[in-house]
Amino acid sequence: MTRVAIPLTLGGAAAAPAAGAQVESLGGLTMGTSWSARLVRPAFVPLAAVRDLIQQSLDGVVSEMSHWEPESQLSRFNKAVPGEWRDLPPGFFDVLCCALEVAEASDGAYDPTIGTLVDLWGFGPAPARQDAPSPHEIAAAMRSGGWQRLEIDRKARRARQPGGCRLDFSAIAKGHGVDRAADALKRLGLRHFLIEIGGELRGEGVKPDGSPWWVALERPSNATCEEILVALHGLSVATSGDYRRYFEADGRRYAHSIDPRTGWPLDNKAASVSVIHQSCMKADVHATAITIAGPDQGMAYAERLGLAALIVLTTGEERISPALAAMLD
Repeated sequence: MTRVAIPLTLGGAAAAPAAGAQVESLGGLTMGTSWSARLVRPAFVPLAAVRDLIQQSLDGVVSEMSHWEPESQLSRFNKAVPGEWRDLPPGFFDVLCCALEVAEASDGAYDPTIGTLVDLWGFGPAPARQDAPSPHEIAAAMRSGGWQRLEIDRKARRARQPGGCRLDFSAIAKGHGVDRAADALKRLGLRHFLIEIGGELRGEGVKPDGSPWWVALERPSNATCEEILVALHGLSVATSGDYRRYFEADGRRYAHSIDPRTGWPLDNKAASVSVIHQSCMKADVHATAITIAGPDQGMAYAERLGLAALIVLTTGEERISPALAAMLD
């Protein structure tokens, strides 16, 4: 049996597309993965212009926040000398502020300053590893981070490099990219679309038949729970999972999700976490925070913030937050 999640409020929904409207599809590459869009295009907007606008929006995110691009704004911040203040683009600054808010709310389960740790474990631009780093290496990498070390100036929209701190926006940039592209489409006059980057999605408006954009919450292959379909009608969904990227050494599996509090990859029985939110950026980063916090602390976190969240355990069982349970039909 498939369960259905309906938004509790549909306030502000756009009128249905004109009679005879068709859904068109676009796609491309960004952030080391792919993007796709399904949309109802107004007759006065060329399809090529829509594609170019989406790609330009996402290229802008890469130029600002990619830790793979040596000349990105993020890479320049990471290389700044200790004590240097860096002026930041609006999007970058918004992402950093959101990241720091979630770091504080999650007691450091999520931390945007773990770039050195990510590279040490071979999940960043540094070469992939075939074995685990030493405890000494992990301890040294942890000392370079710490979200509390970052100082921001909201009025001037800038941040100070405390020295050796390396930002990593991998758990928030794709969600921000979805929001950025969606906002660009709305400015162009599009009101009905579903846009996705690497599994993170946002839906606006409805299809030509008046139905919402239905998507299934992503689950690991061993999940025993029933499928949940979500009506992305002014909503986003993001999923964090320890099964996507990992390496194995000495009979142990090391997932790409690293706990900033210990310096080690996760081993807490959380296989995947999906979060539904109006902002894809926030859905993305909250999903990571819950994953790292683990099933018990993560669910307490979701309940405290009123997040609609699904946690799938490594056993295949599920846990549903009260906010998500209220949406299920």
